[in-house]
Amino acid sequence: MRIQDNNYQKEAFRDSIATVTKEGKRKWVYAKKPSGKFHNARALVSFFLLAFLFVAPFVKINGHPFILLNVIERKFVIFGIPFGPHDLHLFALAMIAIIISIFLFTVIYGRIFCGWFCPQTIFMEMVFRKIEYWIEGDAKKQIALKNSEWNGTKTFKKAFKHVVFFVISFLISNIFLAYIIGSDKLLQLISETPTQRFGAFIAILIFSGLFYFVFSYFREQACVILCPYGRLQGVMLDPNSIVIHYDYKRGEPRGKFKKDEIRTNGNCIDCHLCVDVCPTGIDIRNGTQLECINCAACIDECNSVMNKINKPRGLIRYASKKQIETGVQSLWTPRAIAYTIVLFFLSTLILYMLLNRTEVELSVLRTPGILFQEQPGKKISNLYDLKIVNKTFNPLSASISLENIKGEIKIIGGDLLIKPQGVTEAKFLVILSKNEIHKLKTPLQIAVKSNGKILDIINTTFLGRISK
Repeated sequence: MRIQDNNYQKEAFRDSIATVTKEGKRKWVYAKKPSGKFHNARALVSFFLLAFLFVAPFVKINGHPFILLNVIERKFVIFGIPFGPHDLHLFALAMIAIIISIFLFTVIYGRIFCGWFCPQTIFMEMVFRKIEYWIEGDAKKQIALKNSEWNGTKTFKKAFKHVVFFVISFLISNIFLAYIIGSDKLLQLISETPTQRFGAFIAILIFSGLFYFVFSYFREQACVILCPYGRLQGVMLDPNSIVIHYDYKRGEPRGKFKKDEIRTNGNCIDCHLCVDVCPTGIDIRNGTQLECINCAACIDECNSVMNKINKPRGLIRYASKKQIETGVQSLWTPRAIAYTIVLFFLSTLILYMLLNRTEVELSVLRTPGILFQEQPGKKISNLYDLKIVNKTFNPLSASISLENIKGEIKIIGGDLLIKPQGVTEAKFLVILSKNEIHKLKTPLQIAVKSNGKILDIINTTFLGRISK
């Protein structure tokens, strides 16, 4: 979004990434330690999200996991409710709803997800970078340590930091593994020696190394280079989207602050602190940029400066381009309204399907291509296909019977035993006396029971020759 002030007509900064030099080399970001209202709020949100992440896989409801995302065996438990391959339609609808909600929030609130809820940002800014501040100090001390000669202090700090980084990466990889295989299996793997589970141990080391690489070296490049979400901003944002903006009308022209002077310049004193504190190394005063993750660190830093020079806070703030230019803010644009309507209908559909979701799914169909069969004793039989899907955690033993007519049922292949989250298919014969058949298609009600409880009554028809 081009800023209209004459001092900002040059857009050369958009031709390069803030973390890459003119020579194409990596420019390491030493972000100043953030503080302020927004940082404290983000820290609180991150605390609850991290607590949920680390605790959830170990929580159980009636002996079963609270959350399980076993993509290998296609077993999923979300908030204590088991799901399986038979619920693929629910997952598909949920994924569509999540994507639309991301679009909706981006259209209205910009990249707020990246700064406040993204796991990459939370781990990087609220875990690994805080450890770095604790061991190496603030940005200036980190730069001084980097430029100093190798000695005992530098070696110890660097080694200690990277050991802690790898230990935390190892812990994170185990937590993610707990979501996939379950906490019980994870604790079993931990109790065994690496030689007993050598393949699993190597896999954990590989994932730990990947996490360590991302958070110790790759860092903000994951947001700038790998993540496609930042590039989608150019498509989804419009002048009414709320992102972090610099109020150039208030701030320009910039000028250094001098005590007791009659200030003729704008409110921006060109202290550069908004750039120093940015975790992706950008200058927000240039306008909305791909690298900006809307973390609000620059807002806190600028507000503290405004307090010191007795100027109004909000020189950098959450606002839309339209609001900066005209002072008017309009959240509900036609595009935002359209996304909201679609999201509402999808959410309603998903909620309806969840509320009406049964623990057992049944289907009974007469076997196609086969007519009735003559049986001894003036009887006629039809062959049926039965499918039972057990969506619960417990095994199921089922039986079937006729409800509306006298007759006999013979199950082909033995008892109906269905494993937890399992599917059983069987064939059975319905045998009726010719005296019970008075038309070509006789209505049947077939009850499926388990432990004396009727699971469902299936309506179908019996095909037979009318007796004379």
